Amino acid sequence: MRKSLYLPMAAVVVSSFVGLTAFRSAAPAEAPKYMQVTTVESIIPGGLGRSKVITTQADGTQTQEDLENFYSLVGINFGNIQKNEQFIVARLNQLEADGWHLQSSTVGVQSPADTKGGGIYMTRYLFKK
Repeated sequence: MRKSLYLPMAAVVVSSFVGLTAFRSAAPAEAPKYMQVTTVESIIPGGLGRSKVITTQADGTQTQEDLENFYSLVGINFGNIQKNEQFIVARLNQLEADGWHLQSSTVGVQSPADTKGGGIYMTRYLFKK
């Protein structure tokens, strides 16, 4: 009779051990980090505007890099727009290669009525790692 009890008791002990270890909570995942990249492109005639790429790292530090203005003294400068596009695409590709993943992008245009054709294009890229 004793031998017949050992097998069910062993099954209960083994299944309890497996059940307790299977549902043990894993270590909490590291909180995600975010980084924002903002491009500000000037559309002020005459090349007087300032265009930049502003990067805000996860720790709050910022860097700024120059972009070309959309306008030169003779009007819209498609060469400058092309240079900006190449710079921005290269930056986005590098961030992706570094493990940052684009979460969202937001586009804004600001063109006050009193500036006669002036204004800015601003795009914000939010990245997560």
